[in-house]
Parts: sequence; C-alpha cells; structure tokens
Amino acid sequence: MNLIKHLLLILILLGTLANARLFVYITDQVDIPMREDKTFGNNIVRSLSSGSKLSILQATEDGWTQVKYKNSTGWVISRYLSNNPSARVQLEKLRQSHNANQLLTTKQSKRNTELEKQVKTLKSKNTGLSMQVSKSQAEKQHIEQIYQDALKLEHSNERLATQVLQLKTEIQLLENNSTATQESSSRNWFIVGGLVLFFGMMIGFIFPNFVNRRRY
Repeated sequence: MNLIKHLLLILILLGTLANARLFVYITDQVDIPMREDKTFGNNIVRSLSSGSKLSILQATEDGWTQVKYKNSTGWVISRYLSNNPSARVQLEKLRQSHNANQLLTTKQSKRNTELEKQVKTLKSKNTGLSMQVSKSQAEKQHIEQIYQDALKLEHSNERLATQVLQLKTEIQLLENNSTATQESSSRNWFIVGGLVLFFGMMIGFIFPNFVNRRRY
C-alpha cells in the first residue's frame, strides 16, 4: 500500500515537472522561422529574431522543439535554441547597463558639483556668521562696559545727591543760625540802646540837680 502511494507521488511530481514552463532563446546566428508542424514547406507561422525568448511546450528527439512566443505556437529546429540569451542580447543589455551607469555617473557628478557649490556657499555664510558673532560679542562687551559705567555714574550721582542734600541741610542750618544771630544781635543792640537812653536820661536828670546843689 505504501509503495503504491510512493509511486503515485512520484508520478504526480513527474507530471508537474513535465508541465513546468521552461524558457530558451533564439541564438544570435540567424533569424529562424516558427512552423506549424515539424516539416519544411510553406508552413511558417512567423519569423523569430535572434535573442527572442521562447517558452518550451514540447521537445522531441528528432531535432524539433515546440515553443510558444507571445500568442504564437509552433515548431523550431532545436539546434537554433540556447538556454542562455544570445551574445548580442547580452551585449545590448551590457550596453544599456553601461549607458545607465554613465547617466548615473553624470548625474552624480552634477550632484557633486552642486553639493560643492552649496558647501562653498555654506562656508561663506559660516564665515559671515562668524564675523557677525565676533562683532556681536564685541558690541555686547561694549554695551556691558557702558552699562557698568552707567551703574558707576548712577552710584556717583546718588552720592552727589546725598552730599547736595546734606549741604542744603547745612546751609539751611547756617541760615537759621545766622537769622537767630542777627535777631539776637538786634535785641542786644536794642537793649543796649535802651540802657544808654535810660542812663542818659538819668544823667541828664541827676547831673543838673547835683550842679545846683553845689552852687547853694
């Protein structure tokens, strides 16, 4: 029973491999015709150019292979088929790849040139920014110095204002003292004048009486 199962499995695998689509290529020697059957005559379906990619449908031992190309099916001579693309096709692919690489190289070269220009521009901007930063730092130091000088002047003005206030107070005190001294001097002179007047009146009253008494 197991043997039958194994044989069935092998047959299924062989059928799958037989139905698998294989590909071959027309050689780069000549363009060959695809025929309706395995005979030479007026049975050409179409002409297959060198490098055409074909699907194998059936291979026979008499030198013919049944193939499919696009929507056409027919027979071709097996010796004109190859498992690898023709040298001409490979060369064309290499040429296209080379052209694509050259195009990429040209684009990359242009890109590198643009990047170099951008780098130069950025370096120039960086130099300008460095100069601006240096200038800004110098201006900052200058402003800080001005601010420090302004603070010193402010402190100095505060001290001078305090001194001026003290001087005003002292002047006011001196003026008050001077006024008090003048008032005191005026009172003293008034008192002295009164005393002089009093003694003068007394002398003027007493002295004549004294003189008259001595005469008698």
